[in-house]
Amino acid sequence: MGFLDILLGRTRPAAPDLDRLFGLPSAAVTLRAAAGFTPTGRGSVCFTSVEGSAFAGIRADMTDLLNADSERDADSVEFSRDAYGYSWLLSRRAPDDLTSLVGDLHAVNTALESSGFGTQLLCSLVGFEHPEGSSFALVYLYKRGTFYPFAPLPGEKRDNALELRVRAVVADDLRVEGDLSRWFPVWGAPGL
Repeated sequence: MGFLDILLGRTRPAAPDLDRLFGLPSAAVTLRAAAGFTPTGRGSVCFTSVEGSAFAGIRADMTDLLNADSERDADSVEFSRDAYGYSWLLSRRAPDDLTSLVGDLHAVNTALESSGFGTQLLCSLVGFEHPEGSSFALVYLYKRGTFYPFAPLPGEKRDNALELRVRAVVADDLRVEGDLSRWFPVWGAPGL
């Protein structure tokens, strides 16, 4: 940070800390005990696509890495592109194996970052559900190093009350994004 940045009041963005993803299992225990929510076993990583053979190679390496686990089904990892043009990697695990799912998401994020595609990473998310039917995802903002809950409702509406309740429940387990304007909707995200 330079002298001119200080005079103009500019600040550096928070450095991403992928190890914060490993806080999700303890947050899941808290969510189950306090509100009855359990993991769905689905999680995903969102990134902007890059054309070219280098990125295609990384994509193939990520798929091979995740499918190397002999306990996985062949269709437990899939790539897709949403209506906004963002790419998603969806990983499926048993709902009671959140630790492995978090490991998958961390491995994908790390592979992209170490291959020079860190600027393409947008977010990662893990889905949760309640026996009564409500669901949400805990979204990790890569560039902010923070989490926020996203609870979609039919018709591209949000369950804001549930999001605020989840924020209060996980505040001691995860670094929650304090700026509510950064709680971006991820409509139709794989893993929700």
